Amino acid sequence: MNHIARGTGRLRPGRVLFVLLLLVGAVISTAPFYWMVVASTHDNSELFQSPPPFMPGGRFMHNLVELEHSIGFGRVMFNSAGIAVVYTVLSSLISAMCGYALAKYRFRGRGLLLGAVLATMMIPFQVLLVPLFQMMASLGWVDTYQAVVLPFLANSFGIFLMRQAFLGFPDELIESARIDGAGDLRIFYQVVLPVVRPQLGALVIFTFMTQWNAFLWPLLMLNSEDKYTVPVALYTLIGQSHVDYAGLILGSFLATLPLMLIFFLFQKQFVSGLLGGAVKG
Repeated sequence: MNHIARGTGRLRPGRVLFVLLLLVGAVISTAPFYWMVVASTHDNSELFQSPPPFMPGGRFMHNLVELEHSIGFGRVMFNSAGIAVVYTVLSSLISAMCGYALAKYRFRGRGLLLGAVLATMMIPFQVLLVPLFQMMASLGWVDTYQAVVLPFLANSFGIFLMRQAFLGFPDELIESARIDGAGDLRIFYQVVLPVVRPQLGALVIFTFMTQWNAFLWPLLMLNSEDKYTVPVALYTLIGQSHVDYAGLILGSFLATLPLMLIFFLFQKQFVSGLLGGAVKG
């Protein structure tokens, strides 16, 4: 017992140093969010004082009213939420079904198809902008929500992640379900999919965050102000001669809150899902 106590005592300075490093990292990580809170409660002129304010002011409600008046912040938040939810549901379902087919079905060209899916992950998004824009224009979909959602439903990362998750599912259980008379869709939804819920949850969170923060493609597709998403609407606050820094920071802070809430609620599922999909071969 004395030997264990001495060993624990020798490790204590290292643990203290480790905790201190974590505290420093936490302060550095939370400092930008604290500054967003402080800056959103001050006037534009006060943000450029020397030294800048480090305590919250009293203009939060005024800035919020001005933000709503300038870009209709409540409307654009609703637009972003609707687009992100629809895209997340459809994209996650397609990724799960494609990943299941690539993992459990044997057909000619499966390896070539998987290679093509992985190859698309190496194509820069900027290369696709012009042909995709021409395609949407030819369909008459410019300034529509379907142009924002549909082109990217087949997510190569999601397909690969779900394929890795399905590879660990025993083939014997699938065959047993088939013997019992279950069809392919029933096996997929009632037998296989519940087992990979952590990976599916991680994909849902990742997909939602990606679509919520999307800027360039909605900026190209949406021309009407009443259809803007949050990133596009906040971009309009940056003028040639004037920038509403207080409103921009306040809008960015409010737009970050849903993502932070989702991550804090599902962080265990997010981490376990990514790790679970990574270790399966």
